[in-house]
Amino acid sequence: MTTSEQIFDTLVLPYLNHAVRMYEADYASVSDIDAGMRFGCGYAQGPLAVIDELGAASVRDRLAVRYAETGDRLHQPAELLEKLAAESGTFAALGADAGTAAPELKRDIAKVGVVGTGTMASGIAQVFAQSGYGVIYVGRSQEKLDGVVGYITKNLDRAIDKGKSTEDDKAAVLGRLTGATTRDALAEVDLVVEAIAEDLDVKLELFRDLDGICKQGAILATTTSSLPITQLGAATDRPADVIGMHFFNPAPVMKLVEVVTTPATAADVDETVKALCAKVGKVAVSCGDRAGFIVNCLLFPYLNDAVLLHESGVELVAIDAAIKETAGFPMGPFELLDVVGNDVSLAIQKELHGEFKEDGLAPAKTLEEKVAAGHLGRKTKQGFHSY
Repeated sequence: MTTSEQIFDTLVLPYLNHAVRMYEADYASVSDIDAGMRFGCGYAQGPLAVIDELGAASVRDRLAVRYAETGDRLHQPAELLEKLAAESGTFAALGADAGTAAPELKRDIAKVGVVGTGTMASGIAQVFAQSGYGVIYVGRSQEKLDGVVGYITKNLDRAIDKGKSTEDDKAAVLGRLTGATTRDALAEVDLVVEAIAEDLDVKLELFRDLDGICKQGAILATTTSSLPITQLGAATDRPADVIGMHFFNPAPVMKLVEVVTTPATAADVDETVKALCAKVGKVAVSCGDRAGFIVNCLLFPYLNDAVLLHESGVELVAIDAAIKETAGFPMGPFELLDVVGNDVSLAIQKELHGEFKEDGLAPAKTLEEKVAAGHLGRKTKQGFHSY
């Protein structure tokens, strides 16, 4: 086995195994798991499709070798993988009967509210305004509100320069935006999407506030990537109206939205949000309220494993090159870590370790050291690579 193949087996096989267990636990469908990784990470194939291509028996056997070497339960072939290997089954066949009718808007959505003025909030406001919705966006100051308009204007100007838009289109989009410095402006919106700080106390205060401001029947959505949405719903008197809409950054470009339901989320809210995603040109995937959802739960353990492999003595440049060559991923793990930010990666890995209590998910020491040193990646010009 070549070094590149060894790197593939070390990093990619556990990722495939995690995906099998995610489906096995009835957390997400075959199509949603694969679409999540394709549209959330830019992979040519989702993990379950990769297993079908390699063959369940081959993946099972190679994982068994990893498990014998490491004793890590995460490397033990999933029971479903064992079953498919024994029966020559495929995930394509398992997902074949899962097709359902396209979701429909069960609640009227005419006006959308966005809380926040950062990059994610600004991008979400642009997505809805470009799709014809009136958008009320709320920030703490006029300066913050102006920043949203500046961000969207810059994006629209870039599209015009590329011949993908016109000045009339730009004027129409900007004309659908209304800024406000008080949350009371959201009283009549049909959907609120919050994209404020990833701080549970801050978000709980916001949801309690929205509960008292927004009209009955309004959907309250959060873009959180790691906080418990169930708790946000419980902070209101309308938990059935609370749902996750995890957009990916930059929101105007990235196609994926993870639609996250809690045990209390109403079925018509779930269906409406999925239909709305399609209407604004996004691909919605469904999952439950659990740390990491689909994409982060599969992506970050793989990135953490890459750091552990580097700690064992394998050059990071070799790892990046091998993954792009053997797995066909658009970026190597260390290139991606530096884009995402090592601080973000560490925070998510800590969440996953806390949620699943698996020793194999403990954050790599080098990742913690990079963050402690302020080497966060491209945003600090120094991460695993220098910029």
